[in-house]
Amino acid sequence: MNAFRQVGEKQLPNPVLCMAWSPKKDLIALANTAGELLLHRLDGLPRVWSLPTSEYPGEEITAIAWRPDGKILAFSVGDTKQVVLCGVEKAEILHVFPIQYSVTCMHWMEVTEESNDLSSFYSTEDESKLFLPKLPTLPKSYSTTSKIFSEEKSDEMLNLLGEIRLNILVLGGKSGVVELYAYGMYKIATLSGVSGVCRSLSLSSDLKSLAAITEVCSGNYNKESCYIQLDTGLLSDYLPEVTRMARKFTHISTSLQYLNLSLTCMCEAWEDILIQMDLRLTKFVQEKNTSTQVQDEFLELLLFGKSSPELQALLMNQLTVKGLKKLGLSIESSYSSIQKLVISHLLSGAEALLYHLSEVKGMSLWKQKFEPLGLDSTAIEDAITAVGSFSLKANELLQVIDKSMKNFKAFFRWLYVAMLRMSEEHVPPELNKMTQKDIAFVADFLSEHFSENKELFLRKGKYFNIERVGQYLKDKDEDLVSPPDAKGNQWLEFLKGTHLEASPLLFPSYPQKSLQFVKRLMENVIEHCLENPAKVIGSSIKLAAFMPLYAVPESSEKTQHFELPSLWNDKKAKMHYVVFCMPEISPSKVFIMRRGTDPNRQIPNGIMSINLSHQFGFTDGEAAEAHPLDARFYDDETLTVVFEGLREQRSYRVLAQLPFASSLSSCETEFNWDSNLRLDQQSGAIPSQTLVLGNQWRDLDNMKAQYVAVNGNRKVACVVSANLRHIRVFEMDVEDEDDEGGDGHNASADQDGLENSSANQMEVEESQQAKDEAVEDGGDSALKPEKHLESEEAL
Repeated sequence: MNAFRQVGEKQLPNPVLCMAWSPKKDLIALANTAGELLLHRLDGLPRVWSLPTSEYPGEEITAIAWRPDGKILAFSVGDTKQVVLCGVEKAEILHVFPIQYSVTCMHWMEVTEESNDLSSFYSTEDESKLFLPKLPTLPKSYSTTSKIFSEEKSDEMLNLLGEIRLNILVLGGKSGVVELYAYGMYKIATLSGVSGVCRSLSLSSDLKSLAAITEVCSGNYNKESCYIQLDTGLLSDYLPEVTRMARKFTHISTSLQYLNLSLTCMCEAWEDILIQMDLRLTKFVQEKNTSTQVQDEFLELLLFGKSSPELQALLMNQLTVKGLKKLGLSIESSYSSIQKLVISHLLSGAEALLYHLSEVKGMSLWKQKFEPLGLDSTAIEDAITAVGSFSLKANELLQVIDKSMKNFKAFFRWLYVAMLRMSEEHVPPELNKMTQKDIAFVADFLSEHFSENKELFLRKGKYFNIERVGQYLKDKDEDLVSPPDAKGNQWLEFLKGTHLEASPLLFPSYPQKSLQFVKRLMENVIEHCLENPAKVIGSSIKLAAFMPLYAVPESSEKTQHFELPSLWNDKKAKMHYVVFCMPEISPSKVFIMRRGTDPNRQIPNGIMSINLSHQFGFTDGEAAEAHPLDARFYDDETLTVVFEGLREQRSYRVLAQLPFASSLSSCETEFNWDSNLRLDQQSGAIPSQTLVLGNQWRDLDNMKAQYVAVNGNRKVACVVSANLRHIRVFEMDVEDEDDEGGDGHNASADQDGLENSSANQMEVEESQQAKDEAVEDGGDSALKPEKHLESEEAL
């Protein structure tokens, strides 16, 4: 009977760069060198989904982290310097935000502290639903080529907020910059006082301190692994206020995404078919021999029913009756869709944005509570004004659409009848009647859209501007080609020459700018409004401890995503734990250091080592010394370790559980750290304990195991080989039972299902690269590794 039950094994086509277990489900996320993000289930390791590499071709994923509720997966992408939030259910990219550095590690934690203020906030947080209607789901008929949004994504995007309890995504990079994002979206702190390259991060659940492991270049160009602890007391002291502020700002970020998605759908609903009519009319002006203007020729056709041969050729040969009818239907359908999107989605999103910003402004006026967090009422007021300007521009677009639809209907109806008469076809009686109002509509349309404006031609390169809606949707800094006519507007006439014209109570309208321009202006103002709290909170975080641990071996660069040290936050005892090895100094020891989350709290027995020179319990009683390869915290009391050792001239690998908590409590020798020396330079004085494994270990046959990832909540472990292509998954709280013919996973059984012998298995790992090329080439050969893998698992 073996400790731990093996439930899955796979040979992967590409080496694994990083992996992480879901905190709530039996899922493991893997990132490989091909730039893919893979999600596998526990039993048998079947693939749930893979994020296509076409999203970010050629870019490797540098770090991954699960949101504490297990519904969102965050990952960072190589040199593009972006962090992506991905929905776990459908492998959909829900949110992307840029950063100024390359991310090397990330950690997503959840706050466990409770208070009366927080409890009341949790019960009233959704009160906005009483005042705001639910944002409608965007039409499913629209699809976008954007990397951020896709079909049917508005519902998932609105669920980005997740649970009300505060959770924070911590990012660390090569330049030593550390950033904190509340709910994975809103940046609440930027720390620039961290030296070196961040390798591991852990923000305590009580928000009192942030622990980090960094690699710092020393004076002789050698790298040192250092432990850094930062005092984040301001976040802890103002936890209710931070939660309220972060929740509101996350609502604002989500509303901005909703507006972006609505505008994307509007751009797709608008068709550029009218541009073809502009081009044909321009070509007609350049080629016609008559000296009359196009406007005059259309008016002559309207009044007298006659047209020049050139105009008749344009209408009958280039536009055609059928083409004109199709054009009219397309314009009407396009305008109706845009109108619905503006009313139902764009204005609803702007209304929600205005509501949340107004609440944040009220919070900023409570100086005692929110001024220390950097809320600036002036910046928030500017953001409210920008949202008001955006709403005005959206209403202006509605007026333009309404006017254009009326004019276009009258114009195309008249032109359709005129072309039927030219072709001597039957005119339906319902179309043959034109009232004086219809004639006035057509005349206004011709005078407004068909005038040959030489200045417009010199400025824009064309004579005509028939379509007025598309100019509002173009994301350019240029002024509108045909701004709305403000003549006769009684409100504007009233404001002229009065003190109200410059009043801060009125929203500026930007009559010469497009909707996209005003939207970008609004986003910039809101972004500036959100930046100040991150600067204020970041400046309050101070360095509490800096402890150099050991010199980093040069070989660690190859697998830096798996290298020790590893951090752990003990929520009950409120301590940071660090586990690491120093193979060049003490090859058979695992070192554990612990520090209080409160920087001012003194912890006895702050550091100790576990000596792994012990009996493994083999039947012949032979002693075997083991060297730790990797170690991770399974829970607050247990370490999961991968060993390497020699027995009977044969190398073996072992997966084991070490109950270290009892050793820490029984250690009586106190280590006095000399702050002038690295820890490896005084390792001989570190107290050492010896543990007996008992039956909590398992021989990893036919696998050159090197690294391990664990999840104590789900009671699972994933072991990775040295070449990063071979993985095994174990359930840690159960044991394998031998079958009558012997268990296929027994340490003493033959592993014919995988390969004929241990030596052959090593050959398989070394030759896997050739198989990977066949997988990438496609065709039938791409199926062979999958079939081979299935047969291995069956055996």
